[in-house]
Amino acid sequence: MEQRILGRTGRSVGVIGLGAWQLGADWGDVAEDDALAVLGAAVDAGVTFIDTADVYGDGRSERLIGRFLREGGAGRGLTVATKMGRRVPQTVDAYRLDAFRAWNDRSRQNLGVDTLDLVQLHCPPTAVYGADAVFDALDTMVEEKRIAAYGVSVETCDEALTAIARPNVASVQIILNALRLKPLERVLPAAAAAGVAIIARVPLASGLLSGRYDENTVFGSDDHRNYNRHGEAFDVGETFSGVDFGTGLAAVRRLAPLVPDGATTAQFALRWIVDQPGVSVVIPGARNAAQAQANAAAATLAPLPEPALATVTEIYDELIRPQVHHRW
Repeated sequence: MEQRILGRTGRSVGVIGLGAWQLGADWGDVAEDDALAVLGAAVDAGVTFIDTADVYGDGRSERLIGRFLREGGAGRGLTVATKMGRRVPQTVDAYRLDAFRAWNDRSRQNLGVDTLDLVQLHCPPTAVYGADAVFDALDTMVEEKRIAAYGVSVETCDEALTAIARPNVASVQIILNALRLKPLERVLPAAAAAGVAIIARVPLASGLLSGRYDENTVFGSDDHRNYNRHGEAFDVGETFSGVDFGTGLAAVRRLAPLVPDGATTAQFALRWIVDQPGVSVVIPGARNAAQAQANAAAATLAPLPEPALATVTEIYDELIRPQVHHRW
């Protein structure tokens, strides 16, 4: 798999990673054996970057990754990133050094490591990005060797730009896919200029860009694609990238003729992200081993031709831009 440098961490990672939200919660039930099979299949297929968070299943995702590391994954050159901050009320005061240490202790225990490779603030309140004390505390965490590097996961492009300007922010995780193009305008160029990694999350727009759903698809009651369509539980942009489900289906049908022979719609969508200048790694999730393998195989596709890239932009401008471009 093609390798890229993960921003200021200096680490080399495969361009397609694994997002481990599905292994924790909010996507329907994933059995422990299935979760471990996902991790094994992804790594066997060349994935070297795994992204999780302390809030995914209240630590379940981290603990499963920790078990995978103990049972053979630790010697395979993996970079494991986690996130912190969403298990408490979302106030700026909650983001302080003593809390960071407590959250860090829990994640290190879950993952079974002394030093976390990368810790990201997990979509904190916007005011956090302007708080010098928060980033001083993160610098202290690095000095204490609790974490090797830190970054942020953001909801908006403005938050990303503020974070990129911070001298020790190693990475910015942001929603980027064929239904969410705004980061291409300013965020990716700014990150590239600063040497900050871009971690592209929600790459398949919560599965919309897999091409497997239609108007009759029903999601379970424990699946955020059911209970968060209007932002009832967390930011609505995390579910279908904030796009109305019917509009998203129409866009995906327009994208279907662009998919190369022998590839899936999901692989096309992942390749589109890989082709964007400034992207370090894209982190699709998977609920089973076959999905993990198929996602990783997107890295083997040839770069998409310019006419296909232009058509993605045209479809976005016509159908999607009015809904999402001004919001995030």
